[in-house]
Amino acid sequence: MIAAAKYLRRDPQEVTPWAETCGQIRPLIEEHDEAAAEVHQVEIDHAKLHFHTKTDEIYYIIDGSGTMILDDEVIEVHQGMVVYVPRGIKHKAIGSLKVLTICIPRGVMHDIHELE
Repeated sequence: MIAAAKYLRRDPQEVTPWAETCGQIRPLIEEHDEAAAEVHQVEIDHAKLHFHTKTDEIYYIIDGSGTMILDDEVIEVHQGMVVYVPRGIKHKAIGSLKVLTICIPRGVMHDIHELE
């Protein structure tokens, strides 16, 4: 068994991004790190409407502005805002946004159900 790390330190600039449901993702804390949550830096780009059955997400807007679809509602978001998205809520972000997502519990990459 691998001993758990005492802490993790990752610089987003040192993580190679890849495309996923919401845009370009830089996984900063991943499932294999065995932390209680996952943390991703995401640059929103043509996000697809989706939901999670087991994962809650917290979006922190690092930069930019736009909107988010949350089930049948559309809300405005901008730098500095936090949006909590409980599991089961259909959602996507629209606009020029850089966000930090915190996913609880870990395993979100296996819990994405795209609707479009």
